Amino acid sequence: MKILVIGHVWPEPKSSAAGSRMMQLLDAFHKVNWEVHFCSASAKSAYSQSLSEFEITEHGIKMNDSGFDEFIKTLNPDVVVFDRFMVEEQFGWRVAEHCPGALRILDTEDLHGLRKGREAAHKAETAFTEAFLHNDYAKREIASIYRCDLTLIISEFEMELLESFFKVPKNLLLYLPFMVEAPEVENWKSFDDRKDFVFIGNFMHEPNWLAVRFLKEHIWPLLSMQVPNANLKIYGAYASAKVNQLHNPKGRFYIAGRAEDALETMGDSRVLLCPVFTGAGLKGKLLEAMQTGTPSVTTSIGAEGMHGDFPFSGFIKDDIADFISAAAQLYNDKNLWQEKQQNASEIINQRFLKSKWQPQFIAAIQEYKSNLNSHRQQNFTGAMLQHQSLQAAKFMGKWIEEKNR
Repeated sequence: MKILVIGHVWPEPKSSAAGSRMMQLLDAFHKVNWEVHFCSASAKSAYSQSLSEFEITEHGIKMNDSGFDEFIKTLNPDVVVFDRFMVEEQFGWRVAEHCPGALRILDTEDLHGLRKGREAAHKAETAFTEAFLHNDYAKREIASIYRCDLTLIISEFEMELLESFFKVPKNLLLYLPFMVEAPEVENWKSFDDRKDFVFIGNFMHEPNWLAVRFLKEHIWPLLSMQVPNANLKIYGAYASAKVNQLHNPKGRFYIAGRAEDALETMGDSRVLLCPVFTGAGLKGKLLEAMQTGTPSVTTSIGAEGMHGDFPFSGFIKDDIADFISAAAQLYNDKNLWQEKQQNASEIINQRFLKSKWQPQFIAAIQEYKSNLNSHRQQNFTGAMLQHQSLQAAKFMGKWIEEKNR
């Protein structure tokens, strides 16, 4: 198989869960010796992963540029993966027109329509209802799902939402969670060898900023009095001025900058605090906490899709007072901490092992590719949207290209 991945950005696995997720997909292709190409119209940063180390060929492309047409025809991939629906909107029509036999896969990362709906409810200071799902992001995203042959969904909650609320046919969706190695339990640090609370998150992601502000304003003022010997350290890439302004050493609240090694930083900490009330998908920080045996305190949205029917590796609390009480108890009670830590390895081994999910992912691609024509004949809605959207996007793209010229 020849695979082309069109990235929203160049992957930065040390900056975000999205970057780690992309590398997991690329690793799955590499493991079966498929020829893998990655392209993006974005600029690389100092933290972008060098893909050539994994025998992946890198290509620079431009948006609204007919040069992509010749590129895709010459490459002639068997499979094209779009990294988020915005990329499919931009390049999907070109792939469909010049490489119609390619299996088109959408990687959602998380459901943007769900995330934006929750953010709108949060800003309106009202309870989230299904009415908030009727937003432009959701409409664009669902249309993109229909236009593609297969869409990767990272959370069971989102699978259920797509099938029950949006009525997306099950054969257009593939549940594919995080894919990691079994945790190295023997290397986990003990309760006594750890200290402080921690939060890690990319600040280009709005839910992380909202969580840190909530920690600063509502959680830490009361929690810090119950744990007078502990600090709260906030790590994250791309911290803005408003984030850095929260730095307060006297209050033991530290904006610590980018974590060079998130797993090492997490493994040195005693408890992860993750009070997220918006967002979607799976929380990479919670997985990293489980990988390093670091118990956590989070919310229902934070734990969404993370632990299934298994006991959580910490506490799930939506009430502020309960959240603070659980955090203090977990930090101070060694026996409780060890009990919650033990839950982490079972969750990962039962739900997130790459040895289980990578073969299923590859097998699904092979099956869909082998039955592509019959599969597409069952998706009239997708064909209709592809026809209408292709025409609109095509001529808008050509107009922008001429305008730029």
